[in-house]
Amino acid sequence: MITTYVAVTLIALILMSAYNVGILSENLYQEETMRLYAKANIISQSMTSAWNVADEREMIWRGQDVTGRILGGTNIRGVITDNSYTVLYDTNSDTDMVGKVFMRDVLKRALDGEQAQSEFEADTGKTLTVSVPIEVNDEIVGGVYLAENVSSTADTINAIKASLILFSVLLLFIIVIISIGTSYIITRPITHFISVAKAISKGDFSKRARVDGMREMAEMGQALNFMCDQLNQLEEKRKNFVSDVSHELKTPMAGIKLLCDSLVQAENPDMDTIREFLNDMSEEIDRLTRIINRLLTLSRLDAGQDLAMSDVDISALCNGVVESVRKLAAEKAIELQYIPPEMPTILVCADYDKIYECVYNIVVNAINYTPEYGHVEARVSFGDGKCIIAVEDDGPGIPDEEKQKIFERFYRLDDSRARDTGGTGLGLAITKEAVLLHNGTIEVTDSQTGGSIFTITLPVPELGKE
Repeated sequence: MITTYVAVTLIALILMSAYNVGILSENLYQEETMRLYAKANIISQSMTSAWNVADEREMIWRGQDVTGRILGGTNIRGVITDNSYTVLYDTNSDTDMVGKVFMRDVLKRALDGEQAQSEFEADTGKTLTVSVPIEVNDEIVGGVYLAENVSSTADTINAIKASLILFSVLLLFIIVIISIGTSYIITRPITHFISVAKAISKGDFSKRARVDGMREMAEMGQALNFMCDQLNQLEEKRKNFVSDVSHELKTPMAGIKLLCDSLVQAENPDMDTIREFLNDMSEEIDRLTRIINRLLTLSRLDAGQDLAMSDVDISALCNGVVESVRKLAAEKAIELQYIPPEMPTILVCADYDKIYECVYNIVVNAINYTPEYGHVEARVSFGDGKCIIAVEDDGPGIPDEEKQKIFERFYRLDDSRARDTGGTGLGLAITKEAVLLHNGTIEVTDSQTGGSIFTITLPVPELGKE
């Protein structure tokens, strides 16, 4: 992160400095060149008016006077020549060029009719030169050549460059410090999150991340803690599930082992005793098979097994469930009643077998927990785009603190009674999972008779109504 910030800043500073220095240099040199052109043109116009003077010395004197006044107090060298490159006047008397040929490319271009300029590097520094023609009656009779050492301008540009470099270094230093601080602020909680994640990966779900700092980091900490809580709950459920499964499987296995040992130890058992023992073993094996089948069903539901969805007539389904358990209800002299919906058919897009098992589990539970000569009622209704299946009994009811626990795996209100009725403690858990897979809900409430009402609510698509 620091390297990225520094690299981006450095590139930006280099580009900005190069651009600013380039613009500044161009403007300063262009301004100096225009100033030279202005002086050269004034001298050229003055020489034009003095060129027709009969006395050549008078003409030169006038040119010297104008050039001296214009270039006085500057370090500009001025040279006036005729059209044969012969020097008529030179402000630099040390060179003694008067009367000699003065050849310069920029002067040649001026005598060809241009206003020319050039620059070159000398021992004393960078020098700018300009040259303009002297015209008399539209005829070029000579030229004015001006040269100025602009090393002071170059020194100014170099000083500005040095200032920009110093400013860039200071700014870069500040950015590095800020980047280090920002990096620490950002990476410190991330490092903490990584350590928490590693602890979680090793099975330590007690670890919690600190929820502080910037909003995003605080939200990340909350998300990590939420994940820890969920994993911790999942681990607890897994441990409880393994413990419950072990206990549930152990009970019928212990019963079978006890029956086998009793049969082996019995001396000369008669056939009736053997049949009784084998019958008890068969019941324990049936119980073990039911537990295993229920566990397999839950496993498939947990794995998100695809549902065989189709249009299911819920009224016909519930009626079929009620008819299939009438014999069970009759054994306890329980009045079992089914109340169909007002409309003849309610079609719901569902897995027929899963919904059938849900209703079957609830109706059988209601019969098992309803005393003799009791009443169990199943009814189906439709409203607000939902199909409602309700099963009501007049049994002992369910305490409020137990209403949510009954849907947990292997949970029983009355363990001994559940075992007597062959219950595995998995029926309501399977029912809840299946209902949730259909985007429905299941709840239990108290009935007016003191019993319980189990209510399954399933969504009904508009096309499913007839």
